Amino acid sequence: MITQFLSELRQFLPDERIYTDELRTLGWGTDASFYRQIPQVVVRSDSEDEIAKIVCACRKYKLPYTFRAAGTSLSGQSCTDSVLIVAGKHWEQYELAADKESIKLQPGIVGARVNQILKPFGRVFPPDPASIGSAMVGGIVVNNASGMNCGVHANSDRMLLSARIILTDGTVLDTGDEKSREAFRQSHPEFIAKIEALRDKVRADKELADRISRKYSIKNVTGLNLRPLVAYDDPFDIIAHSIVGSEGTLAFLSEVTMKTLKDYPFKASAMVYFMTMKESCEAVVAMKKMKAGEEDLEYSAENLVVKSAEMLDYKSLSSVDDPVYLQYQKDVDAGKIEGVEPGDYHNLTAILTETKGITHEQLLDKIAKIQECLGQFRLYIPAEFTEDPKVYGKYWAIRSGIFPSVGGTRPVGTSCLIEDVAFPIESLPEATVKLQKLIADHGYDDACIYGHAFEGNYHFILNQSFADEHEVARYAEMMRDVAKLVVEGYDGSLKAEHGTGRNMAPFVKYEWGDKAYEAMKELKQIFDPEGLLNQGVIFNDDPDCFIKCLKPLPVLDFDFSSVPDGGHYLMDPALSTAKETIEQVKRANKCIECGFCEVNCMSCGLTLSSRMRIAVQREIRYLTATGSNPERLATLKKQYKYYGDQTCATDGLCSTSCPMKINTGELTHLIRQMDMNQSPMGYKLGEFAANHMAGIKSGLRVVLDVAHAAHVTLGPTLMTTVCRTMNKMGLPLWTTAMPKKHRQPKKSDLTQFIIESIDHSAAQKGTDANNVQLSMVNGQSKVVYFPSCINQTMGQSRHGGKIHDLVDEVIQLMAKAGYEVIFPEGMERMCCGQIWESKGMLDIADRKSAELEAALWKASEQGKYPVLCAQSPCLHRMKKVMKKMKLYEPAEFIMKYLVPRLDFHPISRPIALHITCSTRQMGVADDLINLAKLCSTNVFLPEGVGCCGFAGDRGFTFPELNKYGLRKLRPQIEANHIEVGYSNSRTCEIGLETNTGIPYMSIVYLVNECTTPKQ
Repeated sequence: MITQFLSELRQFLPDERIYTDELRTLGWGTDASFYRQIPQVVVRSDSEDEIAKIVCACRKYKLPYTFRAAGTSLSGQSCTDSVLIVAGKHWEQYELAADKESIKLQPGIVGARVNQILKPFGRVFPPDPASIGSAMVGGIVVNNASGMNCGVHANSDRMLLSARIILTDGTVLDTGDEKSREAFRQSHPEFIAKIEALRDKVRADKELADRISRKYSIKNVTGLNLRPLVAYDDPFDIIAHSIVGSEGTLAFLSEVTMKTLKDYPFKASAMVYFMTMKESCEAVVAMKKMKAGEEDLEYSAENLVVKSAEMLDYKSLSSVDDPVYLQYQKDVDAGKIEGVEPGDYHNLTAILTETKGITHEQLLDKIAKIQECLGQFRLYIPAEFTEDPKVYGKYWAIRSGIFPSVGGTRPVGTSCLIEDVAFPIESLPEATVKLQKLIADHGYDDACIYGHAFEGNYHFILNQSFADEHEVARYAEMMRDVAKLVVEGYDGSLKAEHGTGRNMAPFVKYEWGDKAYEAMKELKQIFDPEGLLNQGVIFNDDPDCFIKCLKPLPVLDFDFSSVPDGGHYLMDPALSTAKETIEQVKRANKCIECGFCEVNCMSCGLTLSSRMRIAVQREIRYLTATGSNPERLATLKKQYKYYGDQTCATDGLCSTSCPMKINTGELTHLIRQMDMNQSPMGYKLGEFAANHMAGIKSGLRVVLDVAHAAHVTLGPTLMTTVCRTMNKMGLPLWTTAMPKKHRQPKKSDLTQFIIESIDHSAAQKGTDANNVQLSMVNGQSKVVYFPSCINQTMGQSRHGGKIHDLVDEVIQLMAKAGYEVIFPEGMERMCCGQIWESKGMLDIADRKSAELEAALWKASEQGKYPVLCAQSPCLHRMKKVMKKMKLYEPAEFIMKYLVPRLDFHPISRPIALHITCSTRQMGVADDLINLAKLCSTNVFLPEGVGCCGFAGDRGFTFPELNKYGLRKLRPQIEANHIEVGYSNSRTCEIGLETNTGIPYMSIVYLVNECTTPKQ
């Protein structure tokens, strides 16, 4: 059947979006849950027409299928061993209503991106799961994920206006479009009749209808969503809202229209520390009863004083090294806490509380009321609210990062499990204490409880080994006891917001009872009569399914001693790059495969993502260590070469959204170093290049000269055709954006371009050159300037439109601001080492860095003068390994040192700005943006463009990576009529120019154009 299915798929889908190989099915079969199933086929879709054809083919061949967006689901609802249909990065369109009170969204747009779209209009996307920075709208809605602020009143079910869905027979229904509704009435009268019959049947049973209403008065996503059957009369409203919480078991959600809410302009938060967990819960119940004015109803469906209250138990606080908790430990051990024995830290509990106001006066009034309420409880320290976003932003970042942080502290090789339950709010103090004791009684001493206390909703995290049957049985027994506590003790929810998935499927009937469960099965039958959609999720007859298909997490263990030549170097942690690389490997073992990294992984969607690379490497290391299945090992290694190694940009941006700060690029560097075992010749070539840098640079200039001559002779069209053909044969790609050569900079340039700068500045100011010279030389300072290897050899492209190459432009700008430039001695032989680090030759990289550091130390007179490098990736490496000197990239240096010395004359010409990966990682992106805004009143920052994918030389050797990274850029450039762009990396600028058709150059050119010396 699979063969026939694939044959049919290939009639309307390109091969590059159909995966059946061992590597990519393993990679895409990995989600954030602790389950693993490897799909037989992975299909990347990008349109409704494709989805309709795919599901019809699945139906034709009776193949079960599962939909997936970001794969951040925690309960196993996005994995399958059959057909996996991915709807992510090609499903990112949106349409904001004219009144901004609603927004249409495709399923692949990330939740945080929706909030970015709404922010200028003072509105927010109501659902706010902790994973909103990575989770996509499709997953948020079909899991009915809620979060810290939306509670029950503003979850996806309550905020959904209409849905556009694709049914299992390929029919597209838009419940918000009357024409679509009427067409569906005509084509599917039986479907409508069955929905209406089920609605009437449920409502006729008052006991069942009342139970449904009561169950959804607290957070509840266990099973299918039954609330629409009692909340809506219109069958199309019932259909649309049934999709919410369905976890992909009913239909495909291709578009959803959601309400937006007003965002309060004034906000404040406080981390409040209670002496016991019970008291913290009692305080939450008391705060829940506090009502605000009716004017709040315009912003929220509830008029409460407190908008959210998140509980963090002592284990949660410990996992994030909360400073107040650390001080509490010291006070306990010093005997300063009355009634608490030394070493007993388990009672301290924090409640992260937030309140909001329409006016500042209202906010202050609410804070006063909350503090008055808290006054009746015993606090460790007084509650202090802050309105500073930088301060309270850290509080909420701590809360959002607890799950991955706790998971990162687990013993290597164990899984990190998270469950979420909800109790009626009035039962909270008693139920919470019982839950904590139950978990501890089962031997989970390192478990933590935290979550949305304001909604009676808690998460608990367990570090669980599945290495033997005893451990699996312990987990199963604990889960059954939790179910008994929640259901029989308090009639609560076994799943509050993470979705039923596979983990709670055996307990759906237990929680809801026979009648409700039968209603769910009837609803499933109406939508999916063949039962092909997401099998095993929500409905599963196997009572032990929640302890099957458990994900293995093998240890990432590399044998450094097996690597010749450079391998011994990795064993010496005293060497800086080795130390960092080894640390990153240890950190990678803490990966829980949550997928938070993928939003910043530029190769995700082209080849593999950061998460997939770690998952595949775990499998490779396991097969290597055990010697099992050598054929599979050989296949994975061979396929990983391109999909995992060669197309990894190693930009490190994955670490910026990873709670554990895992840099998969460092892991790739290590793998490349290990590959020296198979190719010692590569290491020898690297060694030769390191020892002959001056000659290599001269040779590169010759190549650039030849390429330029060929370009002039053949013309751009023929030259491009020839070079693309050669690239397919394995040669680096030449494009029309390739620069001309730049001669080796020398000391005489410093005098020549200072004189030119004086004449240019005099012309700009309309004054005498002698006066300008006096103003520029007066109080002259010094800066050491290291032109990177790239800028020593490469000039501007043919379309750059500039007289000077970057080195000369920098000298001019420095002179204009009264700075004397110093070149380090022997710079023609120098390199920061980035080239070798990217190739995995880490010892050579450090040696070259050390040579450069010595030259810069001498030129700067032992750190007396600042050091400038105009290539951001090079400067990023220099900052990592050189700690003795003040190192700057252009924007940072100009903002700090030159702005006070220059007069800015902003232009109105629209310009585009590209912020490189290294600029983001160094934390100087704001400097680049602010500098550009000093120079132009029309600065454009493209949306959805992160790493450009040029990645040093990858843009030459694997141009598809660069093209994919910039796929969203050109339409924005054209729509905004941009004619020139600026950045701070010459190689990135080549790729940007290639893929946009406009010249990109250093920000230095813009600053030089728009400034004159300050008198």
